Amino acid sequence: NPSAPTAPAKPSPTKPAPSTPAPAPAKPLVPALPQSPTTNPDSSGNQDIIKILRKAKSFNTLIRLLKTTQIINQVNAQLVTTKNGGLTILAPDDGAFSQLKAGYFNSLGERQQKELIQYHVLPVYVSSSNFDSLSNPVLTLASDSPQGFQINVTAYGNSVNISTGVLDATINGIVYTDKTLAIYHVDKVLIPLDFVKPKAIAPAPALAKAPKADKENSSADDDDQAQGTKDSSDSISLIHMHGVSVLVSLGVSLFAAGVTTML
Repeated sequence: NPSAPTAPAKPSPTKPAPSTPAPAPAKPLVPALPQSPTTNPDSSGNQDIIKILRKAKSFNTLIRLLKTTQIINQVNAQLVTTKNGGLTILAPDDGAFSQLKAGYFNSLGERQQKELIQYHVLPVYVSSSNFDSLSNPVLTLASDSPQGFQINVTAYGNSVNISTGVLDATINGIVYTDKTLAIYHVDKVLIPLDFVKPKAIAPAPALAKAPKADKENSSADDDDQAQGTKDSSDSISLIHMHGVSVLVSLGVSLFAAGVTTML
């Protein structure tokens, strides 16, 4: 019997090689605002913060305060001289400033007014996808020491929150960003904890004691008065004694005259 033809062996199915997924691009934690100016990564040397804020609209109060406190000069100078650090501005809009108590800003001293505006500036550049890499507490431009004028930044999901110890604010979107300057819109004016910390109570002033010289003078006056009274009393006594002497002398004279007459 001829051998039956054998069926060709079926090739074993090959498994597709597992594909390595491409790394997902860093997702911005802060969305861009509809009115944000067109960002230009190559314009790092030509930033005009006032012009950017004016073009973004609704930041008129912040623009005015940057000018009146002259903090805009400090920010511009630091932005020009910085190389890798850059700056990040947390910009409250006009609505955020209207939430403050009426006259609040004008009630602050000149130094506190400057510190309040500096408190909204970070002396480092923070990209919109890099807030979660910050180490708390974060120093601000108002921080003159590692302990003062700090904020805490919490980033999760698509939300970035800022805590000052007085209030919590949220970054709502990007106003402007390039390689060294980032401006973000915050929904509240950031009030530093340093403004509301209770101040040390000054010790009550000690009761003033009467000067020693006055006491001596007073004693001297009393002595003088007593001496005057004594002198006056002595004078009266002397006068009284003289009066008796005169009367006695007069009586003796009259008696002598009478005796002479009788003789």
